[in-house]
Amino acid sequence: MRGGGDRPPAAPAWDLVTVPSRQGLEAVDILRLRTGVGPVLHDVSGDTLGFLVPEGTAAGWDLPGSACAQTHGRVRRSTGEPPVAGTRWLVPPGQGNPVNDPILLRLALGEAARTIEAADGIQAADGR
Repeated sequence: MRGGGDRPPAAPAWDLVTVPSRQGLEAVDILRLRTGVGPVLHDVSGDTLGFLVPEGTAAGWDLPGSACAQTHGRVRRSTGEPPVAGTRWLVPPGQGNPVNDPILLRLALGEAARTIEAADGIQAADGR
């Protein structure tokens, strides 16, 4: 096969938005219920979730409590293996959107943060 036709096709290039696991899990639920979620990584230690977003998102990402790393044109291959060492797929590619929409992700992360803040406030008021 000419041109490496036996390799899986390239998936879209991406950047990675990283957030604390609790906020990320809330955001995944919000996105699943509303618009659909793209690929999400969960680090092995369980501390963070990483949302794959379109390449170039990092240049304008400024949401407090999160970080967005550039991939410098790195392309994810559709092999099923997570593209970042020490992670596993929470939402694998092919089970939703090809990447997460950064605007919808920002809204979901904001809503998730408010939900967590409200829940923590209720627990504090109850003396838990």
